[in-house]
Amino acid sequence: MHRYFKIVLSIVLIASLKSFAQYGLPKPKNGNTYVIAHRGEHNGIPENSLAAYQKAIDLGCDFVEIAVRTTKDGEFVSVHNATIDAYVIGTSGKVSDLTLSQLRALDIGIKLDEKWRNTKIPTFEEILALCQGKIGIYLDLKEADPKALISIIKNYGMQEAIVWYISAKDHKSLTDIGTNCPECLIMPDPGNKRNIQRVLNAYAPKIMASDMGHISKSFVKKLHANNVKVFVDDDGDNEQQWQMLLDLGVDGIQTDSPEKLIKFISATKSQ
Repeated sequence: MHRYFKIVLSIVLIASLKSFAQYGLPKPKNGNTYVIAHRGEHNGIPENSLAAYQKAIDLGCDFVEIAVRTTKDGEFVSVHNATIDAYVIGTSGKVSDLTLSQLRALDIGIKLDEKWRNTKIPTFEEILALCQGKIGIYLDLKEADPKALISIIKNYGMQEAIVWYISAKDHKSLTDIGTNCPECLIMPDPGNKRNIQRVLNAYAPKIMASDMGHISKSFVKKLHANNVKVFVDDDGDNEQQWQMLLDLGVDGIQTDSPEKLIKFISATKSQ
Protein backbone atom coordinates (compact mmCIF):
# COMPACT_ATOMS: atom_id res chain seq x y z
CA MET A 1 0.00 0.00 0.00
CA HIS A 2 2.84 2.34 0.87
CA ARG A 3 4.38 1.68 -2.55
CA TYR A 4 1.03 2.43 -4.21
CA PHE A 5 0.79 5.87 -2.61
CA LYS A 6 4.39 6.64 -3.62
CA ILE A 7 3.53 5.80 -7.23
CA VAL A 8 0.38 7.97 -7.14
CA LEU A 9 2.32 10.85 -5.58
CA SER A 10 5.00 10.57 -8.26
CA ILE A 11 2.37 10.73 -11.01
CA VAL A 12 0.77 13.80 -9.45
CA LEU A 13 4.14 15.56 -9.11
CA ILE A 14 5.11 14.78 -12.69
CA ALA A 15 1.76 16.07 -13.94
CA SER A 16 2.15 19.26 -11.89
CA LEU A 17 5.67 19.86 -13.19
CA LYS A 18 4.56 19.26 -16.75
CA SER A 19 1.70 21.73 -16.34
CA PHE A 20 4.05 24.32 -14.87
CA ALA A 21 6.58 23.85 -17.68
CA GLN A 22 3.85 24.28 -20.27
CA TYR A 23 2.76 27.50 -18.63
CA GLY A 24 6.31 28.77 -18.48
CA LEU A 25 6.07 31.50 -15.82
CA PRO A 26 7.52 31.39 -12.31
CA LYS A 27 5.45 32.75 -9.44
CA PRO A 28 5.48 36.55 -8.97
CA LYS A 29 8.22 37.85 -6.71
CA ASN A 30 5.89 40.43 -5.18
CA GLY A 31 2.71 38.96 -3.76
CA ASN A 32 0.39 37.63 -6.45
CA THR A 33 1.10 40.30 -9.04
CA TYR A 34 3.86 40.44 -11.64
CA VAL A 35 5.65 43.79 -11.70
CA ILE A 36 6.71 44.83 -15.20
CA ALA A 37 9.23 47.67 -15.48
CA HIS A 38 8.28 49.67 -18.57
CA ARG A 39 11.51 50.52 -20.40
CA GLY A 40 13.30 49.25 -17.28
CA GLU A 41 13.47 51.22 -14.03
CA HIS A 42 14.23 54.47 -15.80
CA ASN A 43 13.53 57.05 -13.11
CA GLY A 44 16.79 59.02 -13.18
CA ILE A 45 18.29 56.42 -15.53
CA PRO A 46 18.26 56.43 -19.36
CA GLU A 47 15.27 54.40 -20.51
CA ASN A 48 15.75 51.13 -22.37
CA SER A 49 19.39 51.05 -21.25
CA LEU A 50 21.24 48.16 -19.65
CA ALA A 51 21.49 50.28 -16.51
CA ALA A 52 17.69 50.65 -16.38
CA TYR A 53 17.26 46.90 -16.83
CA GLN A 54 19.86 46.13 -14.17
CA LYS A 55 18.06 48.45 -11.73
CA ALA A 56 14.82 46.55 -12.36
CA ILE A 57 16.64 43.30 -11.61
CA ASP A 58 18.07 44.76 -8.40
CA LEU A 59 14.61 45.90 -7.27
CA GLY A 60 13.09 42.45 -7.73
CA CYS A 61 10.85 43.19 -10.70
CA ASP A 62 9.43 40.20 -12.57
CA PHE A 63 9.84 41.57 -16.10
CA VAL A 64 11.53 44.36 -18.00
CA GLU A 65 9.74 45.73 -21.03
CA ILE A 66 11.88 46.11 -24.13
CA ALA A 67 10.88 47.57 -27.49
CA VAL A 68 12.68 45.78 -30.31
CA ARG A 69 13.53 47.47 -33.59
CA THR A 70 15.69 46.58 -36.58
CA THR A 71 18.64 48.65 -37.74
CA LYS A 72 19.44 49.46 -41.35
CA ASP A 73 21.91 46.56 -41.46
CA GLY A 74 19.51 44.03 -39.93
CA GLU A 75 20.60 44.06 -36.29
CA PHE A 76 18.20 44.25 -33.34
CA VAL A 77 18.21 46.99 -30.70
CA SER A 78 15.89 48.25 -27.98
CA VAL A 79 14.59 51.76 -28.69
CA HIS A 80 11.04 52.72 -27.77
CA ASN A 81 10.48 55.45 -30.36
CA ALA A 82 10.82 54.99 -34.11
CA THR A 83 13.40 57.80 -34.12
CA ILE A 84 16.36 58.55 -31.87
CA ASP A 85 15.50 62.28 -31.67
CA ALA A 86 14.25 62.22 -28.06
CA TYR A 87 17.30 60.43 -26.70
CA VAL A 88 20.33 62.24 -28.07
CA ILE A 89 21.64 65.75 -28.56
CA GLY A 90 22.22 67.17 -32.03
CA THR A 91 21.22 64.07 -34.01
CA SER A 92 17.98 62.85 -35.50
CA GLY A 93 16.77 60.03 -37.67
CA LYS A 94 14.86 56.76 -37.77
CA VAL A 95 16.31 53.68 -36.10
CA SER A 96 15.61 51.78 -39.32
CA ASP A 97 17.71 54.25 -41.34
CA LEU A 98 20.81 53.89 -39.17
CA THR A 99 23.30 51.04 -38.94
CA LEU A 100 24.16 49.39 -35.66
CA SER A 101 27.56 51.08 -35.57
CA GLN A 102 25.93 54.47 -36.14
CA LEU A 103 23.44 53.84 -33.34
CA ARG A 104 26.14 52.55 -31.00
CA ALA A 105 28.13 55.73 -31.56
CA LEU A 106 25.28 57.74 -30.01
CA ASP A 107 25.22 58.79 -26.36
CA ILE A 108 21.73 58.28 -24.89
CA GLY A 109 22.79 59.25 -21.38
CA ILE A 110 24.24 62.74 -21.51
CA LYS A 111 20.89 64.34 -22.34
CA LEU A 112 19.55 63.07 -19.03
CA ASP A 113 22.56 63.71 -16.79
CA GLU A 114 26.33 63.99 -17.03
CA LYS A 115 26.75 60.90 -14.86
CA TRP A 116 25.18 58.81 -17.62
CA ARG A 117 27.59 60.02 -20.32
CA ASN A 118 28.53 57.30 -22.82
CA THR A 119 25.42 55.19 -22.17
CA LYS A 120 24.74 53.23 -25.35
CA ILE A 121 21.68 51.79 -27.04
CA PRO A 122 21.69 48.07 -26.12
CA THR A 123 21.48 45.25 -28.61
CA PHE A 124 18.90 42.52 -28.21
CA GLU A 125 21.60 39.98 -27.37
CA GLU A 126 23.11 42.21 -24.69
CA ILE A 127 19.69 42.42 -23.04
CA LEU A 128 19.22 38.65 -23.16
CA ALA A 129 22.68 38.09 -21.65
CA LEU A 130 21.93 40.55 -18.83
CA CYS A 131 18.46 39.18 -18.03
CA GLN A 132 19.09 35.45 -18.46
CA GLY A 133 18.13 33.62 -15.29
CA LYS A 134 17.44 36.87 -13.42
CA ILE A 135 14.29 38.46 -14.80
CA GLY A 136 11.64 37.90 -17.46
CA ILE A 137 11.34 39.98 -20.60
CA TYR A 138 8.16 41.65 -21.84
CA LEU A 139 8.97 41.96 -25.53
CA ASP A 140 7.14 44.73 -27.38
CA LEU A 141 7.54 43.79 -31.03
CA LYS A 142 7.88 47.19 -32.71
CA GLU A 143 9.77 46.56 -35.96
CA ALA A 144 11.45 43.15 -36.10
CA ASP A 145 11.02 39.75 -37.71
CA PRO A 146 9.91 37.40 -34.92
CA LYS A 147 11.47 34.40 -36.69
CA ALA A 148 14.89 36.03 -36.56
CA LEU A 149 14.42 36.95 -32.90
CA ILE A 150 13.38 33.39 -32.05
CA SER A 151 16.65 31.95 -33.34
CA ILE A 152 18.56 34.29 -31.03
CA ILE A 153 16.26 33.57 -28.09
CA LYS A 154 16.76 29.84 -28.54
CA ASN A 155 20.53 30.32 -28.36
CA TYR A 156 19.98 31.68 -24.84
CA GLY A 157 17.35 29.08 -23.90
CA MET A 158 14.90 31.85 -22.99
CA GLN A 159 11.81 30.76 -24.89
CA GLU A 160 9.75 30.57 -21.69
CA ALA A 161 11.30 33.64 -20.06
CA ILE A 162 9.85 36.05 -22.62
CA VAL A 163 6.27 37.18 -23.21
CA TRP A 164 5.54 38.66 -26.62
CA TYR A 165 3.27 41.70 -26.62
CA ILE A 166 1.57 41.83 -30.03
CA SER A 167 -1.70 43.29 -31.22
CA ALA A 168 -4.22 40.55 -31.91
CA LYS A 169 -4.61 42.12 -35.35
CA ASP A 170 -1.05 41.08 -36.25
CA HIS A 171 -1.97 37.58 -37.37
CA LYS A 172 1.27 36.97 -39.26
CA SER A 173 3.54 37.63 -36.29
CA LEU A 174 1.40 35.56 -33.95
CA THR A 175 1.31 32.60 -36.31
CA ASP A 176 5.02 32.91 -37.11
CA ILE A 177 5.83 32.64 -33.41
CA GLY A 178 3.43 29.75 -32.86
CA THR A 179 4.89 27.86 -35.83
CA ASN A 180 8.57 28.48 -35.11
CA CYS A 181 8.44 28.41 -31.32
CA PRO A 182 5.40 26.60 -29.88
CA GLU A 183 6.83 26.94 -26.38
CA CYS A 184 7.15 30.72 -26.69
CA LEU A 185 4.61 32.78 -24.72
CA ILE A 186 2.58 35.00 -26.99
CA MET A 187 0.60 37.75 -25.28
CA PRO A 188 -1.89 39.20 -27.77
CA ASP A 189 -3.83 42.35 -26.97
CA PRO A 190 -7.45 41.79 -28.05
CA GLY A 191 -8.47 45.42 -27.61
CA ASN A 192 -12.18 45.40 -26.86
CA LYS A 193 -13.59 42.63 -24.65
CA ARG A 194 -15.81 41.41 -27.49
CA ASN A 195 -12.66 40.20 -29.31
CA ILE A 196 -11.47 37.92 -26.51
CA GLN A 197 -13.18 34.71 -27.62
CA ARG A 198 -11.98 35.11 -31.19
CA VAL A 199 -8.38 35.54 -29.98
CA LEU A 200 -8.70 32.57 -27.65
CA ASN A 201 -9.98 30.40 -30.47
CA ALA A 202 -7.32 31.54 -32.91
CA TYR A 203 -4.19 31.43 -30.75
CA ALA A 204 -4.95 29.75 -27.39
CA PRO A 205 -2.65 32.13 -25.49
CA LYS A 206 -1.78 31.64 -21.82
CA ILE A 207 -1.53 35.42 -21.28
CA MET A 208 -3.30 38.42 -22.77
CA ALA A 209 -2.46 42.09 -22.54
CA SER A 210 -4.74 45.05 -22.00
CA ASP A 211 -4.74 48.70 -20.97
CA MET A 212 -6.75 51.07 -18.81
CA GLY A 213 -9.07 51.86 -21.70
CA HIS A 214 -10.33 48.29 -22.03
CA ILE A 215 -9.77 46.48 -18.74
CA SER A 216 -12.80 45.61 -16.63
CA LYS A 217 -13.96 43.02 -14.12
CA SER A 218 -15.75 41.07 -16.84
CA PHE A 219 -12.63 41.24 -19.06
CA VAL A 220 -10.53 39.63 -16.32
CA LYS A 221 -13.23 37.14 -15.37
CA LYS A 222 -13.59 35.97 -18.97
CA LEU A 223 -9.86 35.29 -19.29
CA HIS A 224 -9.47 33.69 -15.87
CA ALA A 225 -12.35 31.36 -16.70
CA ASN A 226 -10.18 30.16 -19.60
CA ASN A 227 -7.04 29.88 -17.44
CA VAL A 228 -5.49 32.92 -19.12
CA LYS A 229 -3.54 35.53 -17.16
CA VAL A 230 -3.99 39.27 -17.72
CA PHE A 231 -1.16 41.83 -17.90
CA VAL A 232 -2.23 45.50 -17.94
CA ASP A 233 -0.44 48.79 -18.64
CA ASP A 234 -1.20 51.34 -15.96
CA ASP A 235 -1.78 54.99 -16.83
CA GLY A 236 -0.46 57.46 -14.32
CA ASP A 237 1.46 55.34 -11.84
CA ASN A 238 -0.79 56.17 -8.90
CA GLU A 239 -1.85 54.04 -5.96
CA GLN A 240 -5.57 54.49 -6.55
CA GLN A 241 -5.23 53.01 -10.01
CA TRP A 242 -3.01 50.18 -8.79
CA GLN A 243 -5.54 49.30 -6.10
CA MET A 244 -8.28 49.23 -8.72
CA LEU A 245 -6.24 46.83 -10.86
CA LEU A 246 -5.51 44.59 -7.89
CA ASP A 247 -9.22 44.59 -7.01
CA LEU A 248 -10.02 43.58 -10.60
CA GLY A 249 -7.69 40.62 -10.14
CA VAL A 250 -5.17 41.38 -12.88
CA ASP A 251 -2.07 39.19 -12.83
CA GLY A 252 0.56 41.71 -13.93
CA ILE A 253 0.96 45.49 -14.02
CA GLN A 254 3.30 47.33 -16.38
CA THR A 255 4.42 50.64 -14.94
CA ASP A 256 6.97 53.43 -15.25
CA SER A 257 7.34 53.38 -11.45
CA PRO A 258 8.16 49.77 -10.57
CA GLU A 259 9.90 50.57 -7.29
CA LYS A 260 6.81 52.40 -6.02
CA LEU A 261 4.55 49.60 -7.24
CA ILE A 262 6.59 46.97 -5.40
CA LYS A 263 6.37 49.00 -2.19
CA PHE A 264 2.62 49.44 -2.69
CA ILE A 265 2.06 45.71 -3.22
CA SER A 266 4.17 44.92 -0.13
CA ALA A 267 2.17 47.39 1.97
CA THR A 268 -1.10 45.94 0.64
CA LYS A 269 -0.01 42.41 1.59
CA SER A 270 0.77 43.46 5.17
CA GLN A 271 -2.65 45.01 5.77
